[in-house]
Amino acid sequence: MKTGQSGNKLIERFRVYSSRGGELSIGLAAKYLSDRAFDYLLYPLVIFKLGILKGGIVMTFLAFILNIMTMTFYDWSKRDWIGIEAIKDLKTYSGKKMIGRFTSWILQRSDSVIFLFLSLRYDAFTTTAYLRRGKFNGMSRRDWMIFMGSLLISNAYWTLACYMGITLFEWGWKAIAG
Repeated sequence: MKTGQSGNKLIERFRVYSSRGGELSIGLAAKYLSDRAFDYLLYPLVIFKLGILKGGIVMTFLAFILNIMTMTFYDWSKRDWIGIEAIKDLKTYSGKKMIGRFTSWILQRSDSVIFLFLSLRYDAFTTTAYLRRGKFNGMSRRDWMIFMGSLLISNAYWTLACYMGITLFEWGWKAIAG
């Protein structure tokens, strides 16, 4: 009888972990694909067509809309479909594993450094969701400051990166084609 109960618990645990794994897989894949389409297809096209200033403004506005929609969906779903809340929980890790303690130590260092890193590497949604206090609780004034700061930093960086890539491509094309 005891074996049957532990077997049922094992099956239930597997269902929870497999559904969580599926949720994370789908969430991360959707975020990854939408980010890549936005960053590597739409962004360079708009910068190329409209120029660095107009294109940068248009793309910052579109990024604002996309990130607000993502944050709204994230809060509405009340599900951590990209693992941000799980990473936040690592800040307070005090277990025996060295990598867990090291990760916790890094995450506790400086929100300013983490803000800059996340803004340059990811987007305003990811930066704000990670740095905000609480889970799925909307955005406070502090969160809006983080969101807008990250939006401006990430889009200034990406606008310059796209412009430089386009300029380098045009220079190379002219050098080869004549």
